[in-house]
Amino acid sequence: MTDQAAPATLDLLVFSDDATVRQQVKNGVGRRPAKGMPLVSWTEAATAEGVRLAIKDRQKAGQAPFAVLVLDAETKKLGGMGLAHELFTELEQRPPVVLLTARPQDDWLAAWAKAEVVVPRPLDPLSLQEGVAKALRARRGSVTPAG
Repeated sequence: MTDQAAPATLDLLVFSDDATVRQQVKNGVGRRPAKGMPLVSWTEAATAEGVRLAIKDRQKAGQAPFAVLVLDAETKKLGGMGLAHELFTELEQRPPVVLLTARPQDDWLAAWAKAEVVVPRPLDPLSLQEGVAKALRARRGSVTPAG
């Protein structure tokens, strides 16, 4: 018998109501979050409802959950922190979360949201790569600052 093969791609979701932020995340993470990791495939969502629908669509299609959710805490209406907390309470097994925050003082809120990693603004490509890689390796419920 052979061991289970590593996934060909890592399916990640980025949520922000700002298309520029979504593009910055995708460009910052690049083709793969770290050396030796699979290539990345992105799903974008501009609303919290879009995130919920993307997760439900994967479940209905019998696909594996997203490997990581990158959520913008500064999104209007229901931001990334509230959404992360909501998904933590509603999903049987929520994917690891990378929260994009505006201030270091927001780390306690990220802990409440049960985010695995916090990446502060301004968004730095190295911090984004490290943050996603840490989230992929993180112990659920532990908050780790990136960078």
